[in-house]
Amino acid sequence: MPPYDPSAFPPFAVTVDLVVLTVRRHALCALAVRRGESPFQGRWALPGGFVRPDEDLEDAAARELAEETGLHAHPAAGPPPAYGAHLEQLATYGDPKRDPRMRVVSVAHLVLAPDLPAPRAGGDAHSARWAPVETLLDQEGTHARDSDLAPPLAFDHARILADGVERARSKIEYSSLATAFCPREFTVGELRRVYEAVWGVALDPRNFHRKVTGTPGFLVPTGGTTTRQGGRPAQLFRAGGATLLNPPMLRPEV
Repeated sequence: MPPYDPSAFPPFAVTVDLVVLTVRRHALCALAVRRGESPFQGRWALPGGFVRPDEDLEDAAARELAEETGLHAHPAAGPPPAYGAHLEQLATYGDPKRDPRMRVVSVAHLVLAPDLPAPRAGGDAHSARWAPVETLLDQEGTHARDSDLAPPLAFDHARILADGVERARSKIEYSSLATAFCPREFTVGELRRVYEAVWGVALDPRNFHRKVTGTPGFLVPTGGTTTRQGGRPAQLFRAGGATLLNPPMLRPEV
């Protein structure tokens, strides 16, 4: 075989794009940044950027998240932080025409965390904000109360965001990932509102309480209570050791 010749292959860049999801005001929201540079200057996009030569993909994803928004996340393999953030690879996108500058392959990552603070724009982002995923994904803008956020998103980010939302919706059926949207200690009602926000449905409180407390390893009582939701004191729980739920929390058909 002839020796390997790198010049025989056209160069291309690798980027990371981040689908950052949180629940704010009982709605599933995604992080959007307004691009401060070409291409698509002034358009809203997912946070992300180019991978440096000395970086692995998770390091690049964590760096871009911090640089563009001031937020921090931890890889899924690492110890859970106090706010329960979760980062995992989502998918790879390589359409030759997805970036007008050059051939760019993007490795998208999904970040889930509890109600996060207002983001801080940085890097090549002009501004950053949370927006309901329905607003960002509504291509006709019919649900967009804020016309400033009306799609389409830059690049192929609408597709990436839709894939990230569906990943979150499906994974909370069979895994304990829904607890990543909750603080370290939470009530069953707060967890139920996470499922309702992510799935976009209303759930029966009694049936939900019975299912989650009866699923082995899903929730562990802390022994404490809280009145932060108003009314009578509610029992506090933390995430148990189970990663897969048996039986699963099946998504209602709508």
